[in-house]
Amino acid sequence: MAMNRQKQNVSFGLFANAKASKNSERFPFCFQVRLPPEVNRVLYVRNLPYKITGEEMYDIFGKYGAIRQIRVGNTPETRGTAFVVYEDIFDAKNACDHLSGFNVCNRYLVVLYYQANKAFAKLDADKKEAELKAMKAKYNLQTPGRETKA
Repeated sequence: MAMNRQKQNVSFGLFANAKASKNSERFPFCFQVRLPPEVNRVLYVRNLPYKITGEEMYDIFGKYGAIRQIRVGNTPETRGTAFVVYEDIFDAKNACDHLSGFNVCNRYLVVLYYQANKAFAKLDADKKEAELKAMKAKYNLQTPGRETKA
């Protein structure tokens, strides 16, 4: 009995038709990954020690990839916070996953993805409230059932 020796296309599960991502040179087994929409290259870090320097931030966050920029808060409202901008989104995701809850000088870091729409939501609400008050004053309107804030 002769065996038929034709070439067959063999599929190896999920990876058979996967396309290599742009990081395939750096990560040979990295296939096209779909990240959640909130993931981006900019991290917002809270609960930092007030005396932390930019150099110390580079030491902590630089282990996870190339950093484009670090901005440490220096005003009374922004002390204890920082923004870390990575060159690559996968490095930012890795840093966020590993450094959230990391202990620095007996303080646990809170590392989040920066979301501009949430950051400016309070400013927009305050601006709209001021515009509403100005319109009420201009047209001498009173809203029944609502008390005005003093």
